[in-house]
Amino acid sequence: MTMVTAFILIILTATLLIPLVHVPWKGLIAVASVLVIAIITSIISFQVLFGSNYEIVLQGTLVTGKILLKIDAIAAWFILVINFTCITGVLYGVSYMKAYQTQKDNLSMHWVGFIFMQTSLISICVVQNMIAFLISWEIMALSSFILVIFEYQKRETLKAGINYLIQSHIGIMFLTLGFIWVSFNTNSFDFNAITQYSTLHNESIGTALFLCFFVGFAIKAGFVPFHTWLPYAHPAAPSHVSGVMSGVIIKIGIYGILRMLLLIKLNFLFIGYFILLMSIISGVYGVMLAIIQHNLKRLLAYHSIENIGIIGIGIGLGCIGIGNQNYLLIVLGFSGALLHTLNHSLFKSLLFYSAGNVYQATHTLDIEQLGGIGKKMPHTSGLFLIAALAICGLPPFNGFVSEFIIYSGMITGLNGADKALLSYIVLGLFSLALIGGLAILCFTKAFGAVFLGNPRHIIKEVPSKEAIGKLIPMYAIVLFIVAIGLFPSLFLRALSKPVGLYITNILLMNQPSLQAISTTVSLLGIWAIGFIVLASLIYLIRWKSSQYKSLQYNSTWGCGYTAPTSKMQYTASSFVRAYRKLAEPILSIHKVKKEITSIFPITGGQETHPYDSVEKWFIDYPINRIKTFLNRFVFLQNGNLQFYILYGVSFIILVLIVPLVFNYILLLINFFKTL
Repeated sequence: MTMVTAFILIILTATLLIPLVHVPWKGLIAVASVLVIAIITSIISFQVLFGSNYEIVLQGTLVTGKILLKIDAIAAWFILVINFTCITGVLYGVSYMKAYQTQKDNLSMHWVGFIFMQTSLISICVVQNMIAFLISWEIMALSSFILVIFEYQKRETLKAGINYLIQSHIGIMFLTLGFIWVSFNTNSFDFNAITQYSTLHNESIGTALFLCFFVGFAIKAGFVPFHTWLPYAHPAAPSHVSGVMSGVIIKIGIYGILRMLLLIKLNFLFIGYFILLMSIISGVYGVMLAIIQHNLKRLLAYHSIENIGIIGIGIGLGCIGIGNQNYLLIVLGFSGALLHTLNHSLFKSLLFYSAGNVYQATHTLDIEQLGGIGKKMPHTSGLFLIAALAICGLPPFNGFVSEFIIYSGMITGLNGADKALLSYIVLGLFSLALIGGLAILCFTKAFGAVFLGNPRHIIKEVPSKEAIGKLIPMYAIVLFIVAIGLFPSLFLRALSKPVGLYITNILLMNQPSLQAISTTVSLLGIWAIGFIVLASLIYLIRWKSSQYKSLQYNSTWGCGYTAPTSKMQYTASSFVRAYRKLAEPILSIHKVKKEITSIFPITGGQETHPYDSVEKWFIDYPINRIKTFLNRFVFLQNGNLQFYILYGVSFIILVLIVPLVFNYILLLINFFKTL
């Protein structure tokens, strides 16, 4: 009860103070509130990860009944991920939002929304009551909507926010449907009722119930084809909000899926294959679309879809392991998924913060207009490079560790696999390798076009050195990225309790313990340390050998051109042209060409405008068909007052006549029954 009271007092105090204080204090109050909430919940979560569960029972209401607040191992892991990302987000945001100090009311709403967003995310992980869960989910959706539309004066920002809000509520509709399904049959809103209901029925009922919940959570997580809100909301939001959205808000969908796997008795083998296939499609399709993007933040948004696919591959493997009673597959699948959840929150938030630095320095996110920023912003370029290497799954950084665990799970699954499992695992191995290769191509393009070379267009304001307030949270993230890469066994041990929740009724005879797996993973850290030592030694030898040599500067060969320009260097589009030509049959790419018509052309060029084929067929096409159908009735809205009066009179007549006709039909039916 003390924790709940503390939460309420913190939220009320911050909500009342932030609108009243001067602009510089608004962010500081938000920082203090986020830190206090994070410290309280993180201490409890650490105790749960290495001890027993934490439970509180609230009285609730006549409708909800008693509300159980419970932090178990899986909730504790997600709370720690949420808290760290929210802390770095609010610290970075205080410095980032200094550019908007004139918007006093907007800033008040923004920081209050940030606090509510963090609190609602934690509440979702804690509450074990259906109605309380839906209320927390709704608060999370509304508060994140407020954060997304901070620059609501821009039409595209408001449009992206409304799109996000609508699709969030479609997800809520599926969650509500699942909860109504259970509560109607059990007369209870407690999460235990989900388990009781699915246990009393066969696995097909539980599987159908899980699929209903899966759609609701998949919309939030960004699985294909439920991802179409994500590439619009991430670029529209301020960069620290984009980092938090990609880092933890979409991960709450992953939490929901993992929670339902614990609660529902279902056909785990079927669900494992289903999630694995959905995840492979999401991972490959997300990275394929990311490569051809021109907007830096939209590129990063599609990589969120890709990484949700990687996490889903781990979850799918874990479910298949449960279905096949394969201990190793369960451990490696769920461990890889949970660790990649943390890893993605780290390197993706760092990438969005770096993109925020670029945007505030140049006032553009168009990759085709950028270039040469690395010389002006060395910290941002270095941090972006580290995060890019991590997201590509390269050692010695954290992304390599979680992907290695998932790879190990798939290779382990090959032992004694039947034809169905063998085909899925081979497909998964191929897809994960393809995702990694395409990610390297994408971030080579992004880093090279943004930070290297020369500026491709004239930038009105010369980029200045980064503010220390932005760099502190960014370097804090780098510490964790490197720490996981060098000491992965420590983090894997922290996952022993969350993963242990999924190991039920498994024969543990002759099965390797998690400690043995942790020992194997710890070798990755040793190899990573050796790699860093070797690289440092080579650099030291090179530096020593060139220390006493004089530097000579000469112009490079200009290929016969005496007046080189920045247009002679690769653009981001030309860099991936070969890939684009190969991917055109799958992706929707619109090209605009300016033909060269003379010997000495003044203008000429080509533009490509990528579009999401899934959005085209699953969103745009149905909406356009509905519009076409409704336009047939536009004649009813003709502006004629007499017709509007007629509509009203007609409606009143129908209201009076329909009940009479209905009663008359009932009388006739009863009459014929008496004959």
